[in-house]
Amino acid sequence: MRVSVETSVARHIGDRKEQQDRVAILTHPTHPGALLIALADGMGGHSGGAMAAEQIVLAAQQNLEAFSPATEQPGQLLNTLVQNAHSSIRLSRFTSEQDPHSTIVAFMLYRGRVCWVHCGDSRLYHFRNRRVILRTKDHSLVGELQRRGKLTAEEALHHPQRNVLVSCLGGDRTPLIEAGGCDSVVAGDHFLLCSDGLWSFFSDEELADTLVSLPAGEAAQRLLDLARKRSKGNGDNIALAIVKFVSAEN
Repeated sequence: MRVSVETSVARHIGDRKEQQDRVAILTHPTHPGALLIALADGMGGHSGGAMAAEQIVLAAQQNLEAFSPATEQPGQLLNTLVQNAHSSIRLSRFTSEQDPHSTIVAFMLYRGRVCWVHCGDSRLYHFRNRRVILRTKDHSLVGELQRRGKLTAEEALHHPQRNVLVSCLGGDRTPLIEAGGCDSVVAGDHFLLCSDGLWSFFSDEELADTLVSLPAGEAAQRLLDLARKRSKGNGDNIALAIVKFVSAEN
């Protein structure tokens, strides 16, 4: 069965004064089919967060342009991307008055194989039709408390320290990087990358249902609209990217 790919990205400033989320879909200039998505949720006061998130998108573009399948695997590219972005953000602390940090979630598709990396509380979801195959673990205080059984999912959403991260890019500590992938994809595999300004308003089941039921562009807009409605005037920045693998007509 032939499989085609649908992609879409969306952002919204929410009810904040500045948009510090970034998301980009990038393609390789000479290797068709090499697709890289980078999403970042910047933090750091004033323009520091936006600067950190921009560094991640820039590093993604530079590393993809330098990617050579003859000498480098996609997983190596993502690891290099994270290290380069972390170093760039740290260096920017010495040339600015901000204290920039950022989450990252990055996804790469090449020759039918997908891989990803993440650090922080921006998420990657992998759905196969309506079944949850994977949801990345949040590198946050409440995420740790949930994994230890000390908080329920509902309590985590309203915890006063829900935005405290235990790992991100740009900090003094070596970032905690988690990676994954799958060697093949089939029609019905759908991926969602998003910042916490989106996922905090949805159950896994509702996200899966939206991605299955709608084309990528319509699904992105519906999720954005629902998140804005549910935020009730107190919404965070939002960034999201959708990759849908669908059956292609002969």
